[in-house]
Amino acid sequence: MIRKIALVGPESSGKSSLSSALATHFHTTYVEEYARTFIDKLNRPYTEADLLSIALGQKKNEQAKLPHAKKFLFCDTNLLVIKIWSQLKYGRVAPEILQIMDLESYHLHLLLAPDIPWEADPQREHPHLREELFAIYLSELQQAKVPFHIISGENRLEKAVKRICTS
Repeated sequence: MIRKIALVGPESSGKSSLSSALATHFHTTYVEEYARTFIDKLNRPYTEADLLSIALGQKKNEQAKLPHAKKFLFCDTNLLVIKIWSQLKYGRVAPEILQIMDLESYHLHLLLAPDIPWEADPQREHPHLREELFAIYLSELQQAKVPFHIISGENRLEKAVKRICTS
């Protein structure tokens, strides 16, 4: 059985780097953040309606990577990220996104703290809201009652590996 592990948290908290590093460490694969590819291909600013396409693309990519995974499948974000993004930017979340958001399908969530330096990126929008967003992620995971661990500080790969192996 493949254990799906989602890495979530505010922008520029190291989700992509840690997802890749965990996949390398455990000799498996990972699912990249679909939103980056989707937005890079747009010839216009993204809209609220695009978030459903992004959510569906993220889920589709997870399903496509599952047969290639060995013991673990690391997911650089999941639909919780899209839900919080939508709430922040548009003040609401499309019911279709909520319907397909299945946090219980993940063996574990790793919530990455925003205690590393901000890295500017054209797709990043909220450098001054990282702590507030972290609190929202924490609250959402607690309310969902799904297994999660906070990963913070230095040696994140080592800390994440330890949490994964003991969960």
